[in-house]
Amino acid sequence: MTLDQLHQRTYGAEAQEALPVDLVLYSADSHVIEPADLWAKELPTKLRKEFEAVTTGLARRADHRGDPPIFGGGRPDDVEHPGGTDKNERLRALDADGVSIEVLYGTWGLKLLAIDDPKLEAACVKIYNDWLIDFCQAAPDRLIGLAILSCYDIDGAIAEMARCRDAGMRGISVWQIPRDDLRFSTDHYDRLWAAAQEMGMPVSLHILSGHGYRKHPEMMPTSTDMTKKLAVCMDSIHDIIFSGVLERFPGLRVIMAENEIGWLPWVLEQWDFYVHKGRHHFDYKQEELKLLPSEYFQRQMYATFFNDAVGGRLLSWWGQDNCMWSNDFPHSNSTWPVSRDVIARDLGDLPQDVVAKIVHGTCANLYDLPLP
Repeated sequence: MTLDQLHQRTYGAEAQEALPVDLVLYSADSHVIEPADLWAKELPTKLRKEFEAVTTGLARRADHRGDPPIFGGGRPDDVEHPGGTDKNERLRALDADGVSIEVLYGTWGLKLLAIDDPKLEAACVKIYNDWLIDFCQAAPDRLIGLAILSCYDIDGAIAEMARCRDAGMRGISVWQIPRDDLRFSTDHYDRLWAAAQEMGMPVSLHILSGHGYRKHPEMMPTSTDMTKKLAVCMDSIHDIIFSGVLERFPGLRVIMAENEIGWLPWVLEQWDFYVHKGRHHFDYKQEELKLLPSEYFQRQMYATFFNDAVGGRLLSWWGQDNCMWSNDFPHSNSTWPVSRDVIARDLGDLPQDVVAKIVHGTCANLYDLPLP
């Protein structure tokens, strides 16, 4: 089957004949849209001017690149639904899409992880976490919040993770792209990984979070919007696997959020191939790694997807225990409110028990949620 035939089957007339999906749905990656003035209101006075200066700088960079506005009151291309911001409206949005449980990430909150000032970033993420904790109180059994952590100060990050866990959060989200001097291949994070493993808090790396998206104006839009995002995601997965993080912390769980999945098995296969070719190809101490890269991924890593026809086809033979469906509500790419149709379209050829794992089972196991 050619890619054109696959897309015709996925998006064309054949897609209309897909059978409906009669399964419980857990979205492993949905979003809140925080009030644009949240930080300006809640930050201590001495940090407000600094925050304004930082966000103005980020906004100028975004405008120069043609990106959505930064802390500007809602992305103009997002689905207009009050459930993005209003916790009492959120359940209506879930019910409209037939979703039982959502794992929640921020929108503006993810952009906080591009702040260079450690003290300001830590103060900002605490405000976000407090807001999300309150948001989830509308239905703690259905709205599953992930705390955002600032990773400059690891002791502070561990303390914030423990605080948020005690408040009901089920995992953490850190920058997907660290600052250059704090790559995941350094031992800077080891105490955080150890604490996350001990507390049972999965670690998420969400697309468009961190320091790797300062794009060059001379690059074509496709290069900045897709190619670079995918490249920096590969870099982070590579550093985590090849620096031995998963070997040293076998109970750690790491999620790549919203990077889709169709590209993953090929990349893992290539890394396995180079390991087989010879250890001299790598900068890291390969004698410390007991498994192949694909085996570490299979054992400890996960990926979310929501609109990936190629990935859906690959799930017939790869990733059934590692890939989790999501709807990305309320962002513009979201499958809301027709998620069941999209699932039928992309996953309809899979056995029912496999689809069940992908649309709720793996998510339930990862975050210790009740199974339907």
